[in-house]
Amino acid sequence: MGNMTDTGQKQHVVVVGAGYAGMTAALRVSRRHRVTLVDPKECFAERIRLHERAAGRAGTPIALRELVAGRDITPVTAKAASIDPDTRTVRLDNGATLTYDRLVYALGSSTDTTRVPGITEHAYTLEQARELSDRLAHGTGTVTIVGGGTTGIELAAELAESAGATWRVRLVTGSKPGGGLSAAGRAYVCSSLEGLGVRLHPHTRVRAVHGGGLSTDRGELASDVVVWAAAFTVPSLAAEAGLRVDERGRALVDGAMRSLSHPDVFVVGDAARVTVPGAGELRMACATAMPTGAHAAESIEALSRGREPRPLRFRYLAQCISLGRRDGIIQPVRTDDSAHRLVITGRPAARINEWINRYTLNSLHAERRRPGTYRWAKPLLPS
Repeated sequence: MGNMTDTGQKQHVVVVGAGYAGMTAALRVSRRHRVTLVDPKECFAERIRLHERAAGRAGTPIALRELVAGRDITPVTAKAASIDPDTRTVRLDNGATLTYDRLVYALGSSTDTTRVPGITEHAYTLEQARELSDRLAHGTGTVTIVGGGTTGIELAAELAESAGATWRVRLVTGSKPGGGLSAAGRAYVCSSLEGLGVRLHPHTRVRAVHGGGLSTDRGELASDVVVWAAAFTVPSLAAEAGLRVDERGRALVDGAMRSLSHPDVFVVGDAARVTVPGAGELRMACATAMPTGAHAAESIEALSRGREPRPLRFRYLAQCISLGRRDGIIQPVRTDDSAHRLVITGRPAARINEWINRYTLNSLHAERRRPGTYRWAKPLLPS
């Protein structure tokens, strides 16, 4: 291992997880350190476009090796089986063991399939976007999406727009769709979905998923295909490694993204519970994943030079939801993510949303060419 007490010492940084947070951290920290990037997938998954893939709009896969070309980053196609912070080792499912100076834990989140009985057996999730696309391409009937957040809304709109002639689309939500939006934003989302032919079932609690559809507190809902998009969970690997975690399994970190129990482990993205002054507890999103990944890289660099890292500064700007290819909503928000009354809708919102999606991937390419270029919104410093 490298000597972490020597100022400027080049270190071996192992990044576990190659999503938005992990990839940003790996690219940024590789300007001065050697990086091993561990992920079971060979290609980068654009999670913010999975609803498009489910609707049959498959993009061009980007190999991880292509995304890190030219950097001192070694991609390893494997899954982290266990982490031992005491010996600073990561055991992989292929039998190999990696030793690190610093670890970036970026395993993200996935759809929670434990909420009600039958999800695993009888429902698709967006992690199965390709399988869902294949199923919808070879059938007809009713597809029911459960979940009124951004994931469920975007998927319902995308499917209704692309497959409305062959599939009837339902959206089942525990409250109203778009709970984090303003009243005007929620009204627009509902109107847009209904205009696309989506049948809304608000204030409906699902009790079970079965082969014929859903059992709810308002009765049975027959469905040929069910897609669960209601909640997310994080892997148990952090807790199993002995890191301090909250009740949801997210690692507790300081302002530098260091684990509160193991400061040579940095946890970024959805896997961390991050609280920022002014913004509060960050929600799970690409918009928060990339800044935390970039900040962890900056913290590792500061420590390697014998400096104490600065705390993360971050502010929200807007919530962005696509409503098919020609419609959308941009909800401007305050620093703490609370909604303003103003909303941007229609084609202008769709164009802005597409620009943001492209900017996300372009930012990774720019970070590969010149680490340190990615920027994010921050609150103004007090005068």
